[in-house]
Amino acid sequence: MDVQPSVSATAFLIADPARAAMLMALADGRARPAGELAYAAGVTPQTASSHLAKLLDGGLIAVEKEGRHRYYRLADAQVATLLENLATVGAKRTVRRKLPSREAQRLRFARCCYDHLAGQVGVAITQRLTSQGFLATSTDKQFEVTPAGAAWFDELGLDVAALKPGRHGIARQCLDWTERQHHLAGPLGNAFLSLLCTKGWLRRAKASRAIEVTPQGWRDLNDRIGLTPESIKEVDMGTDVGSTK
Repeated sequence: MDVQPSVSATAFLIADPARAAMLMALADGRARPAGELAYAAGVTPQTASSHLAKLLDGGLIAVEKEGRHRYYRLADAQVATLLENLATVGAKRTVRRKLPSREAQRLRFARCCYDHLAGQVGVAITQRLTSQGFLATSTDKQFEVTPAGAAWFDELGLDVAALKPGRHGIARQCLDWTERQHHLAGPLGNAFLSLLCTKGWLRRAKASRAIEVTPQGWRDLNDRIGLTPESIKEVDMGTDVGSTK
């Protein structure tokens, strides 16, 4: 039997603006009810139900039942990676547009990319870890954790050796759709985000993918890798955060 990848079917599902909005609302890895997804997509509950049924049939989302309620989430991390990669394609020409909303600015600054840290903060931290020799770029869009890096993570409370490698190894380079630069993903990226939230350095928004760096987080990030709000601005201006002036 000749089996072909359902590229056109998947592309059709994502191409619809309402379904795309629902998928992006789920890109932080959390499960959400249909009503919340309908609001995110700007459609009626009835229309949302139709879209969700199509996304379920297409294998892009999964559903969990809790009593009478149904909660939807992305099918897996591969779908989240697909969405992030699609967001980096095209739209590179200069266009006139309105100033980004406050929420858009928050998402660009720091957000969940399914289960790891993305945005300006995610890129800046990754660049610091690379420039200080804790991570090294490798083939196939992977990062290698150096001995110094393993010791650094261990000092934070993250045992790199205990992590189970994924399909792309223990640490993957994920192209950030707003910054067009790589941030840390994979099992290490997932564990790192979880640890920073547990330590109180980062705080997830309740109803958004946005992430906030706490005052304690800024202090500790500055102490550990010299990362400050000012160095985030350097990334925004296109300057390598690991460079010296």
